[in-house]
Amino acid sequence: MEDQGILKLFFARSEQAIAETDRKYGGYCYSIAYNILSSKEDSEESVSDTYLAAWEAIPPRRPSFFFAFLAAICRNLSLNKLDWKLAAKRRAEVVTLTEEMETCIPDSGYERTVTGKEIGNAMDAFLEGLPKDSRLIFLRRYWYADSIAEI
Repeated sequence: MEDQGILKLFFARSEQAIAETDRKYGGYCYSIAYNILSSKEDSEESVSDTYLAAWEAIPPRRPSFFFAFLAAICRNLSLNKLDWKLAAKRRAEVVTLTEEMETCIPDSGYERTVTGKEIGNAMDAFLEGLPKDSRLIFLRRYWYADSIAEI
């Protein structure tokens, strides 16, 4: 089913929206969650929580890019679950990803003064300047938390 059809089901408050979302994007969402959490059970819970969050947000929201909307929810929920589970003992891979990104930002004091929107605009400009293959590698590594071996 196409995304617009799934969104119509959400707006109609049909529970079939969840089943269709799971059928089309469940594997992708699970992969995102598992790359962050490294736990089957926790990943399944994050995916279920993603569907609940989507159910609560749609309507009134109508995401233009449905998968990106779901992926953002799933990633944020998974990172929050990781923080909760491990408190200060963050998984080494997430710390490594953060450290890799920090090497790209020369002045951390300046970073704190820049709004999220400005950082988003800078990231958009950076990604638009990359060749398609490099952009996909960047997204797989830093958004989806895929390992270097998987990429």
